[in-house]
Amino acid sequence: MTKVPAARRVLVTGADGFLGRGLVATLAQRSGVEQVVAVDVREVPAERRLPGVLYVAQDVRDAALADTVARQAIDTVVHLASIVTPGKDSNRAFEHSVDVGGTRNVIAACLGHSVAHLVVSSSGAAYGYHADNPAWLIEDHPLRGNEVFAYAHHKRLVEEMLAETRAAHPGLRQTVLRIGTILGERVDNQITALFEKPRILAIAGSDSPFVFIWDEDVTGAIVHALSGEGVPGCYNLAGDGALTLFEIAHRLNKRPRVLPAGLLRTALRVGSALGFTRYGPEQLDFLRYRPVLLNTALKERFGYVPRKTSTEAFEAFVAAREAQGRPVRAHA
Repeated sequence: MTKVPAARRVLVTGADGFLGRGLVATLAQRSGVEQVVAVDVREVPAERRLPGVLYVAQDVRDAALADTVARQAIDTVVHLASIVTPGKDSNRAFEHSVDVGGTRNVIAACLGHSVAHLVVSSSGAAYGYHADNPAWLIEDHPLRGNEVFAYAHHKRLVEEMLAETRAAHPGLRQTVLRIGTILGERVDNQITALFEKPRILAIAGSDSPFVFIWDEDVTGAIVHALSGEGVPGCYNLAGDGALTLFEIAHRLNKRPRVLPAGLLRTALRVGSALGFTRYGPEQLDFLRYRPVLLNTALKERFGYVPRKTSTEAFEAFVAAREAQGRPVRAHA
């Protein structure tokens, strides 16, 4: 597949999210980019608005998104909007409407107004959490995002939709990035919460390897796609190598708390039923059957080499927390 011309007029969905802010700030400083349109469901406060960026408060599901694309003569769309960590009042139908319905609306806007290139933030979760996952997943492996995990299932459905669009509308070029576990100086999520515990939870018989990608490398890969240098396609976006939970525990000077799978499943089932935890027994598979992403195609075909390996990203995260006075590493 051939390359696409460098982006000149770019619209970013989910522009006020964690990844969106960093990307918009980078694009605002990039020569050759004539217009950056930052679309988010939230109104961006004036004090956080960057000069030269057009901020539009618009739901990704709104049909008027197509009008924004047309009015600004957009040639490239970066679709970041999705629900990674649902709020307490969220529900599956709402999350599906944003993740899947929102992507459908973005695709329609692109097709309706001659957008040349669509860049989408997917996830390694689209491969699913399965006992028979290969030791290293490559882009040709099937996407089996588990239905029990809303995020993984929705990413799989989104990718199926994108594949259908590629077949029916090859003129809309696509770059789909299947992102590993993101770490950065300001990252706080379900995964980083695991590392903050006094002991690292592990499951007997499971190494649970993690592949990490530094947040600036996610931005770097997207910018590479927009530069005209990257060949469109689907790519695993992760640093070289992986760290098991036991290696992570060692690096944090913490002892792993190794529990039998059956015991943990029962505890999660009871805790969920009693309302003590929002996580049910399905979380067992989330932890023990991690999708481990091989990044060979990213480096050799797409042409982007992450600056940090998985280990370097993890150590940079630990160092950042230390500098912030929120250490995750235990000190002897």
